[in-house]
Amino acid sequence: MARLINIGFGNVVNSQKIVAVVSPDAAPVKRMVQSIKGTRSLIDATQGRKTKAVIVTSDDYLVLSALQPETIARRFAEIYENEDKGETHE
Repeated sequence: MARLINIGFGNVVNSQKIVAVVSPDAAPVKRMVQSIKGTRSLIDATQGRKTKAVIVTSDDYLVLSALQPETIARRFAEIYENEDKGETHE
């Protein structure tokens, strides 16, 4: 079953597709974003705010988020901790 993670402003990402959540400040990440800017592979979920995290998916999408990578990682961990405890949110 797909688990969705809130990445800010009501936007969600399928947690099973996330490969990495990285800071946008590193030069290689900046190059990745620039190389696909203007294509359908770049999804801007920042709502006009500063990009603080880049989410890399297994489907070769990059998702830009205004949340810190640590915040997204914590939400990711919470989903799987709750799943391990047998809790569900429907």
